[in-house]
Amino acid sequence: MTASAPAAVRAAAPLPRLYEPGSAPGPWRDGGPRVWVVDSRGTTPLPAGSEAVLDPGERVRAGLYRRADHRRTYVATHVALHVLLGGYLDRDPASLRLVREPCPGCGEPHGRVAVAGSPVHFSLSHSGGVALLAFAATPVGVDVETPPAPGPLTHLVPRLHVRERAELAALPAGERAAAFATCWTRKEAYLKGLGIGLARGLDRDYVGTGPRPAAPPGWTLTDVAAPYGFRAACAVRDEDA
Repeated sequence: MTASAPAAVRAAAPLPRLYEPGSAPGPWRDGGPRVWVVDSRGTTPLPAGSEAVLDPGERVRAGLYRRADHRRTYVATHVALHVLLGGYLDRDPASLRLVREPCPGCGEPHGRVAVAGSPVHFSLSHSGGVALLAFAATPVGVDVETPPAPGPLTHLVPRLHVRERAELAALPAGERAAAFATCWTRKEAYLKGLGIGLARGLDRDYVGTGPRPAAPPGWTLTDVAAPYGFRAACAVRDEDA
């Protein structure tokens, strides 16, 4: 990672906290992967003009949020995405336009988010004001979550792989929510990397609930350090897969 940002990044609009001029990466040199955290919690407003780097579709989606904190998270995450991609691609962040790749399941344009023609694959996820962004030379998926309350577990656990259900059932009741969140982020990250999402079904792939992720064939699956109270994971397709 270079010590200073390329001119295209330095010339961009003011950036959210954590992305000061000079902190963005330089042009993409290798496959990574690299994971960044954006924490938009708090009351400090985003710098004026931040949304100038978003594309028209993103600005429309930002305006649809009714809650100010949800809108703030969306804007901060997507501004960071543009700034980081601008650095990796050595392009003006405001010039980047996001597209949807074809879904591997049905072929419709609701698969992975991408920049057309870019050699850099990326994924983003946000929850409770915290976002993760992952970048790699191969398809990548990332997810961040907070552990659910015990109640929803009764509806969600039956959707998991049979081995994961057995592992959760064997845990003390007080440990199940955290273990479930660990499993869920791994599974979401993998399904996002595939580009098919939850349409694939949560019971088809085993990723585990314990301290070591179980990566599906052809993928590397890693638990990611996240702010206190959050669980996160990143899945990257192996280059020789």
